[in-house]
Amino acid sequence: MAYRTAILIFDEVEVLDFAGPFEVFSVTGRRRKLEPFDVYTVAQRSAPVTARNGLSLNPRHSFTNCPPPDILVVPGGFGTRREMKNPVMLEWIARTAPSCDLILSVCTGALVLGAAGLLDGLEATTHFMAFDELRAVAPRTTVRTETRIVDNGNVILSAGVSAGIDMSLHVVARLLGADVARETASYMEYEGTWERPLH
Repeated sequence: MAYRTAILIFDEVEVLDFAGPFEVFSVTGRRRKLEPFDVYTVAQRSAPVTARNGLSLNPRHSFTNCPPPDILVVPGGFGTRREMKNPVMLEWIARTAPSCDLILSVCTGALVLGAAGLLDGLEATTHFMAFDELRAVAPRTTVRTETRIVDNGNVILSAGVSAGIDMSLHVVARLLGADVARETASYMEYEGTWERPLH
């Protein structure tokens, strides 16, 4: 059975933050005629979302009709500063998270997870320009500034923008094995840091 993988989108989401994980999870296994991830976007409403630099997106699902995800990806971008204060967003994440196998964040998506109370007692990272913001919103979280990926078990966070691709490949390796992750990276012609130690 495929892992249902919901990628959250919102106005002013950073394009590569959501598109990088979307690509990784979507193409994994395809050369072997496998589809281990059922990837879909979700937004608060069933209406177009305007990402950074004016890219218009149509979410597949809204909060009201989203299939329960096994994996939830929370990307970053300037829109996180609004969403970390959006009670509808925070309530949906807090309600959805307990049934997820994995909760992932890219870049300043960590701010939203912190505001939702999901980082207490954990280690985390985010974009290097947002370390202080993360410390402020999640004071009971240890902010790691020296690594691109922090894996707490079921909550995994990555640093800025392209680090989300590394994190996604790390997740593929965890769930399906390193060979599958390497094949995915090879197909994407991606050379990143996802195989390096996390801490």
